[in-house]
Amino acid sequence: MLRLDNFWVWDSWVADDGDLYHLFFLQAPRSLGDPGKRHVNATVGHATSRDLLTWDYLGECLGPAETGFDDLAIWTGSVVRAGDQWWMFYTAISTAGHHIFDQRVGAAVSDDLHHWRRVSDQPTLMADRSWYKTLDLAPPGTTGPDLTLSSETWRDPLVMPDPDGDGWHMLVTARGVGAGRNDDGVVAHARSRDLVAWEMGPPLCKPGAGFGQLEVLQSKVVDGRAVLVFTCHPQEMTAERIAETGEYCTWSVPSPGVLGPWDISQARPFTAEPDLFAAPLVQQRDGSWALVGFRNTEPKGIDGFHILDPIPVTVDDEGYLVATRT
Repeated sequence: MLRLDNFWVWDSWVADDGDLYHLFFLQAPRSLGDPGKRHVNATVGHATSRDLLTWDYLGECLGPAETGFDDLAIWTGSVVRAGDQWWMFYTAISTAGHHIFDQRVGAAVSDDLHHWRRVSDQPTLMADRSWYKTLDLAPPGTTGPDLTLSSETWRDPLVMPDPDGDGWHMLVTARGVGAGRNDDGVVAHARSRDLVAWEMGPPLCKPGAGFGQLEVLQSKVVDGRAVLVFTCHPQEMTAERIAETGEYCTWSVPSPGVLGPWDISQARPFTAEPDLFAAPLVQQRDGSWALVGFRNTEPKGIDGFHILDPIPVTVDDEGYLVATRT
């Protein structure tokens, strides 16, 4: 596992260069004392491994900018390779926004997966309020019509190549318009030809499934079957959803393909680790799959801020993600 003496470690994502697994994760100093302060002090840490078990910690690889839309903290994202260059798409919050509610998607590029250069000083993708809930508020000091569109939930960008080779897709954690709190979680969708210009589209699922947020989305083909995996705090679920399926953090839904569409009402929990949170799906060298995440035990007063050893998984006959051993 990966545990750091000086940092809390939580949400993570993985890039595989064919030789090493590169783990990117949110980190914040334990010296803050209160884990609740970590969200506005988050940077991206970097570690590498050959087996997902033993990690070499390389330190911070991306932190807030001095000014701009990402000058407060950096949150969860994903990494893809395009030609000879790596791209990281990440969530960011700013000092000029509305605390942690002012969420944006940014992009950076790298030649070595450790040293990252921002693509722009402007967000890569903004929420379209035709489909997604936003906060139409002005940041402090702004007057007149110059308003910043701020999304209450607009984060965890998952970028992946089109299955037919036609550009790129981005899935984003968002809230659908017209749905109630804790019942409005949707998968936002955008397309791009070049990873720079993105065209926003409608969500790839409907709200109303009892989830307020579909966080840290993973859409993969596991053992020949497509599956969507996401995280949701029990506090972000409706009472009806909890009564029906219990208090779990990681969920899966069978997929017709990596781009859905999905019926989130059919989601089932990953019961092998009830507190497993923000767990990327990673293909191991033997072709099998595993989840790599942390335990969301902060509400219980337990320090779970470290990355667990990989949990081997597959999909069952109905298309749901299950552990291959307990």
